Amino acid sequence: MGQFQSIRFFFDDRAPSHRTNARLASLKKLGIVFGVTVCAALWGTMAQAQVAAAIHPPLQSQEFRVTLLGTGSPPPSMRRFGPAVLVQAGGQNLLIDSGRGVTQRLFQVGVKLGAVDAVFITHLHSDHIVGIPDLWLTGWLEAAYAQRTGPFRIWGPAGTRSMMGHLEKAYAWDINQRIADQGLKAENVAVQANEVSDAAVVYQSKGVKVTAIEVDHGDLLKPAFGYRVDFDGRSVVISGDTKRSDNLIRGAAGTDLLIHQVAAVQPELLKDPVYQVILDHHTKPEEAGDVFTRVSPKLAVFYHFVLLGTAKIPPVSEKDVFEMTRRTYAGPLVLGEDLMAFRIGREGVSQIQPMPKN
Repeated sequence: MGQFQSIRFFFDDRAPSHRTNARLASLKKLGIVFGVTVCAALWGTMAQAQVAAAIHPPLQSQEFRVTLLGTGSPPPSMRRFGPAVLVQAGGQNLLIDSGRGVTQRLFQVGVKLGAVDAVFITHLHSDHIVGIPDLWLTGWLEAAYAQRTGPFRIWGPAGTRSMMGHLEKAYAWDINQRIADQGLKAENVAVQANEVSDAAVVYQSKGVKVTAIEVDHGDLLKPAFGYRVDFDGRSVVISGDTKRSDNLIRGAAGTDLLIHQVAAVQPELLKDPVYQVILDHHTKPEEAGDVFTRVSPKLAVFYHFVLLGTAKIPPVSEKDVFEMTRRTYAGPLVLGEDLMAFRIGREGVSQIQPMPKN
């Protein structure tokens, strides 16, 4: 703020006259540099937007596309952002979880923040929800990358309404000032929060149906959910955080694409109860393989990797995760990566290759 206050002072006709000329000369130099910097920044932003929109081919009519926006967990990895999965079907953009960096990933795949039609939260651990305020509030802006019309709609477990109510209080100053100062519409920042239950159809629109599947993330972490999205005779199931869950297996029956979390720890670390507790709340590779075998999807994909280690004891490698899973599952399997996308077709599930860069 200091620089901007000084600039305003330079132009203030009440400033001392004997200093004005020198300051104006300095400001002209500053203006040239500032103008060049702004032009360069704008050019970089436009170029970035063009690249972002071209990561994947344009969505086709009746296409059922699933994109892994974030495949990570709490560690602040630049390779794996926080958990978030974008499901596009029936002309709608549905988001499962809203972890760290979700808005940047949406921008990279060319989806306006305001174009997210509905958000579904698996559970209220921070790594799955820290992106909500950014998506909600930034998506409200009038900039080309935002532009929500209508309320921010979110579904989640018990506690979701309370969380959103407290977020509205936490950001009340920002909301009120943007309405007063920028003329933003209050109806486009309004929140519609809904709480879900097991096996309930929680969303149905334009042929797209979303069903909640209660999973087991631990005795004290109830309820937690996965979600099944059905469209035009095809489906995807996202597990959320869970131990091996028979209810998930039942809810995922007949699905085309099963996206499941995975956790692994080197055996020597299990002497420390901290690591044992974390592992006890998640699905191990061999257990996930058993889930895949029982569900028999056309494609199984791992996301939300919880691979724990220390400076002296490195984490289990992703290659090891794959090999451990193969002990109990022989079908199609992919280790998910951020921005990896899949097309669910009538004949099967295929990975969408990125568009070549210019």
